[in-house]
Amino acid sequence: MIIRNKIKKEEIESPFTKAVADIEKEIVSIKCELHIDCAEELIKNGSSISDLWGFNIYPDGSLDFVSLINIRPPKNRSMEIEDEKIRQKIETVIRNLIV
Repeated sequence: MIIRNKIKKEEIESPFTKAVADIEKEIVSIKCELHIDCAEELIKNGSSISDLWGFNIYPDGSLDFVSLINIRPPKNRSMEIEDEKIRQKIETVIRNLIV
């Protein structure tokens, strides 16, 4: 499910929802079985893999930035997004889309 417009926080599943953000287009794909599935959905809709970052959304609105798709040496050597600017961009996109 690609989110381009606002959705209600209640649509986030327990215990968490896997998601991938396109930080350039400011859209998010959610509710996929794996982060790579969300990434592929965005790529099919014109996103560039270099703009995609995986994370999890919890029902209380908190995020964690851990996903296998985030491993991109030398830019990001961990499953966790290390760049604070990317984290902040994702948080901004989520605040604008999930109310």
